[in-house]
Amino acid sequence: MLTRQRINGRGVIACALILLLIAVLLIGGGKAVAAGELLRYGSRGESVRQVQSRLNELGYWSGTADGIFGNNTLSAVRRFQSAKGLSADGIVGPKTYAALGLSSASSTSGGYSSSDLYLLARCVYGEARGEPYVGQVAVAAVVLNRVKSAAFPNSISGVIYQPYAFTCVSDGQLYLEPNQTAYNAARDAMNGWDPTNGCLYYYNPATATSAWIWSRPIMLQIGRHNFCK
Repeated sequence: MLTRQRINGRGVIACALILLLIAVLLIGGGKAVAAGELLRYGSRGESVRQVQSRLNELGYWSGTADGIFGNNTLSAVRRFQSAKGLSADGIVGPKTYAALGLSSASSTSGGYSSSDLYLLARCVYGEARGEPYVGQVAVAAVVLNRVKSAAFPNSISGVIYQPYAFTCVSDGQLYLEPNQTAYNAARDAMNGWDPTNGCLYYYNPATATSAWIWSRPIMLQIGRHNFCK
């Protein structure tokens, strides 16, 4: 009887510890909130800023995208959720992300985060807006091909911000807010679509001034861009 009581006591303690861990995660101390998977009042960071920018584009909010989930953001999220027939709880979860046309960190493909998606979409928009959709996917694919190549930095931010690598960084167009087409192109590239078949470079022959880039063998042309290896 004493042995059984001890076993039962240990089981109760173990269950209590598990419930405590679950409670901590639900309150917001887990990595899910920090990673942008679940946003609510009090959350901060790049994922919040993306949601604010998207709400602004859709006309539900007109504040500054400061990355702080305060009262104004909460009200805007609830208005958006009500308009879309969602539960107006003010929490940005998978359904609200999807309705906004954004991806949470956990649902972004290829192991990339929502911040990676946002930065890649900005690069696509800055470099290739106005190009055919397949051409925008191709530009995103070149960035990802560089990430995979030992000759380049091993992160999206490292590749994009590498000195003199992309015109949109030097002329400031990287900091324009991307449209939904750029997001879709970036996401399709992350999902594995590579129209370039492994190209690491591209250029517009009408504007390129580098003698070196002209020496690269052209693999294909999409829109106004030549793609090379």
